[in-house]
Amino acid sequence: MKEEKKALRRMITQRKALYSLELRRTLSAVLMEQLERHPLFVTARTVLLYYSLHDEVYTHEFVEHWRQEKRILLPVVKGEELELRYYAGKDDLKKGAYGIEEPSGMIFTDYPEIDVTIVPGVSFDKDGNRLGRGKGYYDRLLPKLSSYNIGICYAFQVSDKIPYEPYDRKMDAVLTDEGWLCKR
Repeated sequence: MKEEKKALRRMITQRKALYSLELRRTLSAVLMEQLERHPLFVTARTVLLYYSLHDEVYTHEFVEHWRQEKRILLPVVKGEELELRYYAGKDDLKKGAYGIEEPSGMIFTDYPEIDVTIVPGVSFDKDGNRLGRGKGYYDRLLPKLSSYNIGICYAFQVSDKIPYEPYDRKMDAVLTDEGWLCKR
């Protein structure tokens, strides 16, 4: 299964190379517009997002926009775990693990308060299965949360079937730039 996941990650990386950064930003904007209309996002008070890397669905402007209206949390890599911190603005960000911009503000530990979690992925399937980058950060974080979890990716990242382990947690919904792949 490990080799199957590696091969799938390589294939998605090759697909991404076919899309310019400009096109991926345009697709990201389309996706994020759909996300902000989801009823659970609309009513959410606390949202766990991520600050995107160059090859992920772009979230920087979305994070900045919604911090005015919602309590926005971002993950920070701490060893083998993700620590959650409040996002207080761009000036609060520092380069962290893997070159990810991470907030340096207050730690957040009241997990039941998180209404919606937006989860990045290398690939998703129509059943809500997720393929991450292989480090297991979200695999360890998601079981601690009771939030509604929405996986996001570009439509070209969707796979027919993601290999999964018993400990993997399915997404409640998956959204791409072409619409909702699944919703529970």
